[in-house]
Amino acid sequence: MNNFKAICVFCGSSDSVHADYKKAAYQMGTILAEKNIQLIYGGGKTGLMGAVANGVIESGGTAIGVIIPSMNTEALAQENLARMEVEPSMHARKARMHELADAFIALPGGFGTLDELFETLTWKQIGEHSKPVGLLDVNGYYQPLLKMVEHFDKEGFIFSEHRKEIMCNAEPTELLDAMGKHVHSDEAVKKWMRQE
Repeated sequence: MNNFKAICVFCGSSDSVHADYKKAAYQMGTILAEKNIQLIYGGGKTGLMGAVANGVIESGGTAIGVIIPSMNTEALAQENLARMEVEPSMHARKARMHELADAFIALPGGFGTLDELFETLTWKQIGEHSKPVGLLDVNGYYQPLLKMVEHFDKEGFIFSEHRKEIMCNAEPTELLDAMGKHVHSDEAVKKWMRQE
């Protein structure tokens, strides 16, 4: 079982997506609230960002937003959060979300979501953190990405241990359970950093 106090969720902010994605994001939020896990996220109210926050808030949970000034507007920023933190840059925003979270989950999203996901995986690869990282694979959204990660491994750009660090499941509860059993590979870090 997990003992996560807070999980950072990366996800898309576009409203022009299939309803299944928003439904899954809302469900993710309700489950986090039910498990008394705080949501750490980018602070938006549109797309999947808004859906996951609404799922948490409407289920009595705690949602904390971390946003930059240009996005902290009436059109983009979520209301009714437990707390909204404003950071001066995207770099500072991501660093703060990392600081607040015990684990990370990427829901479907675009450039920003993948930026956050791969930065998190890169930091894990070099030993900057040992927190679990998961993908909520709604409608097989992340299957093409996982094929690409397998290609990275096959071509020698990562180790197989790095590929195995990415947990993936279409069901939020099953994903959280797998993440709760996660064991970080210190040996992979040592090997990658040429420490052995």
